[in-house]
Amino acid sequence: MAELIFNDLFFEEKEGKVRVNFLKIFYFDLDKTILKSLGNFKINGNKIEFFGINDKRAQRKFNTLLSKGFIQLKNRLNNKNTIYVHKNSGIPLIGTTYFGLIDRGTNLIEVRPITSCNLDCIFCSVDEGISSKKKADFVVEKDYLIEEFKKIVEFKNEDYIDAHINAQGEPLLYANIVELVAGIAKIPQVKSISIDTNGTLLNKQLIDDLAAAGLTRINLSLHALDEKTANKMAGTGYHLKKVMALAQYIPKKIDLIITPVWLPGYNDNELVKLAKFAQEAGAGKKCPPIGIQNFLPYRFGRNPIKAVNMDAFHKKLHDLEQKHDIKLICNESDFRIKKCRELPKPFKKGDIVKAEIICLGRLNKEMLAVAHSRVISVPNCYKDRGVVKLKIKKSKHNIFLGELLS
Repeated sequence: MAELIFNDLFFEEKEGKVRVNFLKIFYFDLDKTILKSLGNFKINGNKIEFFGINDKRAQRKFNTLLSKGFIQLKNRLNNKNTIYVHKNSGIPLIGTTYFGLIDRGTNLIEVRPITSCNLDCIFCSVDEGISSKKKADFVVEKDYLIEEFKKIVEFKNEDYIDAHINAQGEPLLYANIVELVAGIAKIPQVKSISIDTNGTLLNKQLIDDLAAAGLTRINLSLHALDEKTANKMAGTGYHLKKVMALAQYIPKKIDLIITPVWLPGYNDNELVKLAKFAQEAGAGKKCPPIGIQNFLPYRFGRNPIKAVNMDAFHKKLHDLEQKHDIKLICNESDFRIKKCRELPKPFKKGDIVKAEIICLGRLNKEMLAVAHSRVISVPNCYKDRGVVKLKIKKSKHNIFLGELLS
């Protein structure tokens, strides 16, 4: 008998198939008849047993089936095709805003382990959530993220690194979030680890676990204290009372900043209430208690209103500060962010490069390509495999966009 045990897989029977659940919200199905070709089998949670076959042979054959299965990986929240990015996938972690690591030339490194969201915010800058028109999702192997993160830290040669975990979506959907934080926290140069969250997936145990792992701050996207307004902005039911209660618990364990988006015409009267709530909850031990963000329109986002310019935004906050004697305007120095070495770019705008198509992108007719250890987004791409010639159209901060030439 061969017994195969997995950390991130969970098996269950599903209408003539065996469903392989991966990192809680992802899955693919294996046909029972194919499994039986390996031998009679039994599933039990995170393990599968094969009878009449030794461990080595079962491991080799089953791994082949898993590799094929992962090509069919889907997100159970939206049933979208999902690409698993791991160290043997051939997909680098630098080059795209969808996933991986982003270095914008400061001591803050963005960590993006997943795409997908459980809400449907009406102002979402990346059109994420329940009604999203995105074509694919991504989830990244924890160890791969940590290994590549270390390389950037070593390159920067700074003694104060801020790891900021965010996502095109909700980072707490990432099943290995606690382990990811713990792995990053072990890097000596990392002095701050923060995470963006809408708060709906938090609970006291998770907050405790994140604090114990080394998380130093939660950036809580709470946009209103009025339930009707909160629900309207979330685009779906928002568990306001639960999130408010947890916001009062968080500062007992780690730092908290409440980070609402000002959406003119929706939550104008909520900003000062949120600021006072943040103060009363004990937020802002080593940072401001509140960081209000201006709504900005994006081509592929949801834009329910006409945005106000940054001058009008800062005037609004300044006027509220004067009227209510409360700090609302933040800057980078509040978070000890400073400029430092930025990773070199292997190509610049206008360069012609050869790249290999590697997988789907998130937008319609978009593919992702790889060249020189960088991901390149290729819109309007009619090729789904092979080597292509691209003209680099954007290259800022090692985020690349390429025009398909041939």
